[in-house]
Amino acid sequence: MIQPLTNQAFPAECGGPDDPFRHLRDDMAESQLAARGVLDPCVLEAMRRVPRHLFLPPDQADRAYLDQPLPIGQGQTISQPYMVACMTELLALQPGHRVLEIGTGSGYQTAVLALLAGGVVSVERLEPLLEEARKRLKYLGLDNISLHCGDGSLGFPEQAPYDAVLVTAACPKIPPALVDQLAEGGRLVAPVGPKDLQELVLGVKTGGKLTLRRQFGCRFVPLIGRQGWRDDSR
Repeated sequence: MIQPLTNQAFPAECGGPDDPFRHLRDDMAESQLAARGVLDPCVLEAMRRVPRHLFLPPDQADRAYLDQPLPIGQGQTISQPYMVACMTELLALQPGHRVLEIGTGSGYQTAVLALLAGGVVSVERLEPLLEEARKRLKYLGLDNISLHCGDGSLGFPEQAPYDAVLVTAACPKIPPALVDQLAEGGRLVAPVGPKDLQELVLGVKTGGKLTLRRQFGCRFVPLIGRQGWRDDSR
């Protein structure tokens, strides 16, 4: 049975008849996602609904629906649509689930999660990015998101446990704090490995331990924090 998306109403210009990007999102969902194996109908619908062009700097908006990561400032990127959809599908979200996202970035992945889950807690270490994401998500009317500035490698224990944890930055290893904050039976998705190339892994928590399944190779910006990579810029 297909689960309904969270009842969130976007502004009329996002997805309405006057949205000039609507057909690009439809094409993205078919040619970039479904054609390459993303099958969850709710994930595909969320990807059709979220206006990716609003999560990019204006000079990048015309590239919003290409299947590639794009710069968003502060040395960070917005992930390619296929990666966002794959990671989201691996979480197997249900409407009542509570999700912890590590790395808010532009807020695009956050918005996709918010349409599929009951609530999203998202942690971002770079305050300028967080504030821009906050404005975008507020404009879209997404009211089941809680944003926080801090060390994402430590998670956000104040609202644990979480049914799902999504890490959108490269981990040298999965931070123990995130495993601790994941509920029994919960799912964690993260890119793990060296800074230059990682492997996307799915972890399922059983008996208090995480059982990992490798997915495919990927490349993300590093997760900076006490249980991630050291900040070499300091």
